[in-house]
Amino acid sequence: MLPAATSGRRLQSEAGGRDRLRVDVIIPARDEEESIARAVSSLDPAAVARVIVVDNGSRDRTAEVARRAGAMVVSEPRSGYGAACLAGLAYLRSRPPEVVAFVDADLSDDPAQLPELLTPIREGRADLVIGSRTLGEREAGSLTPVQEFGNRLATAMLRALFGARFTDLGPFRAIRWDALERLRMRDRGYGWTVEMQARAARAGLRWAEIPVRHRVRRAGRSKVAGTLRGMLGAGLGIPLTIVRVRLGG
Repeated sequence: MLPAATSGRRLQSEAGGRDRLRVDVIIPARDEEESIARAVSSLDPAAVARVIVVDNGSRDRTAEVARRAGAMVVSEPRSGYGAACLAGLAYLRSRPPEVVAFVDADLSDDPAQLPELLTPIREGRADLVIGSRTLGEREAGSLTPVQEFGNRLATAMLRALFGARFTDLGPFRAIRWDALERLRMRDRGYGWTVEMQARAARAGLRWAEIPVRHRVRRAGRSKVAGTLRGMLGAGLGIPLTIVRVRLGG
């Protein structure tokens, strides 16, 4: 682990947020040196206590750039989106926040919308909030046809097997720490987001969706839609994860 953060950012957050929810943000990142500084700086310091960038085996300067931007950096060399998220949670467990949010590093979602995601939790209306790309404004081509089909299939399975009417599996999300710990998350790959939603539905958590902007002008290449391995991994992993959770796994 390589924790490093500018003390000014952290102190400003904590001093200004004593009467607010304590929110930490996890940003999984692999080879995202182009965008990681902007992803970190787009988060409002008044709303966020700590930003944790999980370097998921990057071959570029992602970790260095993230530290310079004011984030703490955790190393998880074993590849996998879920593996990176689990490593970030393990880091936070020694001093857990009230709410943890997950933000992608590639700027396809807008981190500045985090306060909108936090509102239903702050108002006591939800334990889990998903940033829905399908409900929000999308640039043409921001989701590939394969992604759109997979999203429809997965949300249909969640509805059929859990009675949960989600519209999206978007990675931009926030959840109360105590609720997340009850879910006992374990997926280390592409099934992480849908596992959270399936387990939340099974556990009877209150959830909400907030429309978010989704951009095609992401930095770099999507780790899912941009590679054959990613598309195959997500295409197989997501439905299998839903079935596994339904069967009690």
